[in-house]
Amino acid sequence: MKIRTLILTLCLAATLFQFRVAAKHNISVLYVGGSPNRGVVMGLSADSAKLAASAKERAADFTRFLRSRFKKVKAVDAADYRASMSDSYDVTIFDGRPKPHSVTTDSKGRPSVRMLPEGFDRPTVSIADASAAIRAGSGSKNDWYCLCLQNKAMRWKKDHPIFNGPYKVDIRSRMEPTPAGAIESGELYGETVPDSVEMWTVQKQNYTDDPEIRVGLVCRPWGYEDSPEAEIISGGVSSKSIDAVAIGRHANYFHWGFGASPSGLTEAGRAALANAIIYMAKLGPCRIIARKDNDEIATRSSITHAKGEIARSAWDTENKARLNFYLKVDSGQQAAKAKLAAGEPLTLTDSAFISIPPQRRPEPTPYADFIRQREPQLFHFFGDDIEEYNRYYDRNTPWFRPAAGEIHRLDIDEDVRSLGMANNDIRLLETCIDMLERGGRDAEKASAILTRYTLCRFSTPAQWRQWFTDNRDRLFFTESGGWLWLVNTQDRDIPGNDYSVLTAPAGNAAPAAESTAPTAQAPSAASAMPATDRENPVASRAELVRNPDGTRDIVITLSIHPGFHLYANVDDDDPFIPTEISLSLPEGVKAEGPMSYPSVTPSKNATTYYKGLCRFIQRISGQSDSDAVCNLTYQSCDNSVCLRPVSTSLPVSLR
Repeated sequence: MKIRTLILTLCLAATLFQFRVAAKHNISVLYVGGSPNRGVVMGLSADSAKLAASAKERAADFTRFLRSRFKKVKAVDAADYRASMSDSYDVTIFDGRPKPHSVTTDSKGRPSVRMLPEGFDRPTVSIADASAAIRAGSGSKNDWYCLCLQNKAMRWKKDHPIFNGPYKVDIRSRMEPTPAGAIESGELYGETVPDSVEMWTVQKQNYTDDPEIRVGLVCRPWGYEDSPEAEIISGGVSSKSIDAVAIGRHANYFHWGFGASPSGLTEAGRAALANAIIYMAKLGPCRIIARKDNDEIATRSSITHAKGEIARSAWDTENKARLNFYLKVDSGQQAAKAKLAAGEPLTLTDSAFISIPPQRRPEPTPYADFIRQREPQLFHFFGDDIEEYNRYYDRNTPWFRPAAGEIHRLDIDEDVRSLGMANNDIRLLETCIDMLERGGRDAEKASAILTRYTLCRFSTPAQWRQWFTDNRDRLFFTESGGWLWLVNTQDRDIPGNDYSVLTAPAGNAAPAAESTAPTAQAPSAASAMPATDRENPVASRAELVRNPDGTRDIVITLSIHPGFHLYANVDDDDPFIPTEISLSLPEGVKAEGPMSYPSVTPSKNATTYYKGLCRFIQRISGQSDSDAVCNLTYQSCDNSVCLRPVSTSLPVSLR
């Protein structure tokens, strides 16, 4: 009898447990959907109507999913979203790009966009590229590293709450070969990665399998966890480094990098996403402490990268890539010419090979030249002695900080080195305060260091001492947050956490897909190209050029910022957006022959790049008083990040 009672009790307990897990959670959720940026859905990127229909279907899918798990759910279009709406909900899910909260202009006349109000602290979960969309002006570490996340997670924190209930996440993992992108990144930066990694499937299909699936986003890992309000939860298969962030949280901003809608997720993926929403609801309102306002800020991880970029293995890889590209082009051109001779039709690939100017077999770049290109300043001292470079970086690691006005490069802080301690050693602050209290000629140096590495601007040594004494146990050093000592607190009024004291403008510039949209220039062959920079890496112009022999060409010129590139051809295994240029010609005007393309730079596979100043030339005939239109799509990248794809149209006067 006792055994039967025990069995009944256990069965009842199990039933109640299942009911409790299956029951809707008393959490209110606001879903913000909308059409994605072009390029986020590869197969629909050129069709606005299909993009809108896809967004509508996706919103319905998310709404069904959320209503099956949570008691109060409301869905709004991103165009109708206002930040005040989030005050009425436990969690806001961003799956579309809302209108900017404010747009201001910085000291250089560039637009500065804030997507959400200053101090916005409501819990959020952002899906894929929406994390980068709402990041502007927030200081979130959920930046745009690469729109290339596939369907599998790896290197996840198995003890994290989102994998441990209340919904059961039945992860069925297995060891799989390390992604090619992670291996290539390791080779580039001189880092060792394992041959295989444990993985599990988060979404059923890849965007490479179904072009109508939204592409996932990974964020930069460097410095992501150097502040207490941030955590990396999982990596994922992408074309970037093995530690790229697929799932992470920075304060109230939770990044879910996978792009599929709920019906496209596996059961384990849906459970983890539901648990993430519950996790953020329990966390409640909170705010960012360490602001990452510069998404490309150098961290000490740049030291490893700098070493790897000049290693002999990197030199050897580049020489092989150049040779392999030459051989691929040569064989492709020979095959295309044979088709032409036989009267056979050419494929698009054949035409691309034919358009590439004849090339000489490349000679290996001398190692010294390879190093000089990457380390022009240090080369003056160390030449091609690679060990001297490594010793330089190792010896000065404690005193590095970002080089003024440069990206990804570190300089030595001579003031700190003179004191014999690292800038991330808390003893540095105490030593400098001691120097202030003693006065004398060292006080000026101490004041400069304290101002450089904190957000405090006290006028007396006593104020510095009091601040340090009160907060010593809560101080932490962040590199991604600006190479600063900050206080681990949500107190908004405490001295030392107010970024407004910095002279640099607050907030971020607008995301590249919108802020860098080129504008057609007046049609003049001698007109200068607009200036480029890292925030606006591509300038473009389309114009009519009248040749001395009476022929006319439409010339499209792209000026690409140093260090950046566009994609000419994209290998089938790469997720990047190729440069596409097409002309819409008015009635009475026609193209004469194929478009002439600029020369390209090779890579390790079939992917090729456009760099520097590139001209695309299309000869035309005929007359019209109407304009031609150049339709241009491209994605600009450097060695560490790919910006959002840009689509624009440039009018060309034919009169």
